[in-house]
Amino acid sequence: MMTDRTNSLEKDDHMITKRRFVSMACAGGLAAIVPDAIRMASAQTASRMLVGFGAGGAIDVIARRLVEGMKDQSLSFIVDNRPGAGGRLALGALKSGPADGTAMILTPASSFAVFPHVYKSLGYDAFKDFAPVTTVCSFPFLITIGPMVPADVRTLADFVKWCAANPKQATYGTAAAGSMLHFTGVSLAKAGRFEFVHLPYGGPGGIQDLIGGQIAATIYPIGTALPHVQSGAIRALATTGSQRSPLLLDVPTVREAGYSALEANEWFGVFVPANTPAGTVNRLNEAIRAVVNTDAFKTALAKLSVDPAGQTPKEFAQLIKSDFDRWAPIVQASGFTPED
Repeated sequence: MMTDRTNSLEKDDHMITKRRFVSMACAGGLAAIVPDAIRMASAQTASRMLVGFGAGGAIDVIARRLVEGMKDQSLSFIVDNRPGAGGRLALGALKSGPADGTAMILTPASSFAVFPHVYKSLGYDAFKDFAPVTTVCSFPFLITIGPMVPADVRTLADFVKWCAANPKQATYGTAAAGSMLHFTGVSLAKAGRFEFVHLPYGGPGGIQDLIGGQIAATIYPIGTALPHVQSGAIRALATTGSQRSPLLLDVPTVREAGYSALEANEWFGVFVPANTPAGTVNRLNEAIRAVVNTDAFKTALAKLSVDPAGQTPKEFAQLIKSDFDRWAPIVQASGFTPED
């Protein structure tokens, strides 16, 4: 008798729980329950942030800072470095990853704004295979010259004239062919109507050749060139940002220098596989932007000469499309054909 009564009471309690749940849902209580349930589920699952570059570089450092700030979002959260092909291998791996918010990537703008115009076989579709979550940071480039260029060349306009008069010496180095850095030089050559020979270094090595007088100029992220400008080893002509950098207030923007077509910023942004639910994308967006807005993260970015930049998924999608459209004619007009 007691056993039957106990079972009956347990059954009644179960029914009461169900009734209470339905009642709370009808009263709007479900809206409060579901996000908490999602967070609890995520906290019990391992997550990974893919990075298409090796450890130690700026994007890897930023990814690790981001993951550290998001550690309460998952049972474990790691940075998964998949270097190769300028980050394309990691993107190819992500597109078939789990679409549940546990797999994401931090990748540069070039992956979406430039590479689709450069590579015939890219390994991913920039607009179909991924869902944009948010930008994390952005930074301009710095156009610099070295001892090969005479000391009386002080402005970007002066340098353009010098290149036109010295075509055999008109060379510039960047980190990689087929990058925004590369095509910024293409844009300068087109605007100035001179031949500008590009030398890709696969990293920051162009700065050392610039200091050594082996090339005339370099175009690198501001953080890469900044220490050498500050030491006096090289000279900065212009930054590609829309405003002067607070780190180099005496260096004009390309717009101020008369070459507005060169205005550009690189960004690093987070993406997830395309089928990830919108609610999960929004949850990740909120979590990432919360980290980006912390003083600790901003301080870490400042050490890299990078600015924090968080957007909604919609704003980020609009930025991607705008950059994609902006670089298309520049890449096509260059006639550049990649080797890989």
